[in-house]
Amino acid sequence: MTTTADGLDELRALAGRDLGHGDWLEITQERVNTFAAATDDHQWIHVDPERAANGPFGGPIAHGYLTLSLLIPLFNELLEIRGVKMSVNYGLEKVRFPSAVRVGGKVRLAGTVVSVEDVPGNGVQMVLDFTVETDGSAKPACVARAVYRHYA
Repeated sequence: MTTTADGLDELRALAGRDLGHGDWLEITQERVNTFAAATDDHQWIHVDPERAANGPFGGPIAHGYLTLSLLIPLFNELLEIRGVKMSVNYGLEKVRFPSAVRVGGKVRLAGTVVSVEDVPGNGVQMVLDFTVETDGSAKPACVARAVYRHYA
C-alpha cells in the first residue's frame, strides 16, 4: 500500500515510519542487457547466459548497480509525494550488495524513513533505509541509505 504525503509538514511527520513493502518485480535478461548497453558493462556474468550457466551463480545475474537504480521506481510504489515543487536525489550514505539477483528472479523494496530535517530554501531532507529483497532468498540483494531533498 502506497503512503501519500502532501507537503513538507506531512513529510516531516513520516520520520521513523516503516513504509512497508512494494510489489515484486521480475528481473529479465532484456532489462539486464539494456542496462549493460546503457552503462557499457558487458561482463559475461550478466549478458552471456550460456557462459554464466557454468559460472558461480548457475546463470546470469543483474548488475549490482542495476539493482540500485531500481530504488527510484520501486520507491515510488512506497511513497507518493504531493505538494512540493521539486524533489532531488541528494545521494547515498551507504550501499551494499549482500546477494546476487539471478535473471528471472523477483525483487521488491522495503523502506523506512530514518529522519526528516529542514534544509535551507524551504525544503526538507529525508534519509531512508532501503532493502531490496529477493524472492526466496534470506539475504537481501541490496541495502542502502538514501538521501532525498524536497522543496516547497
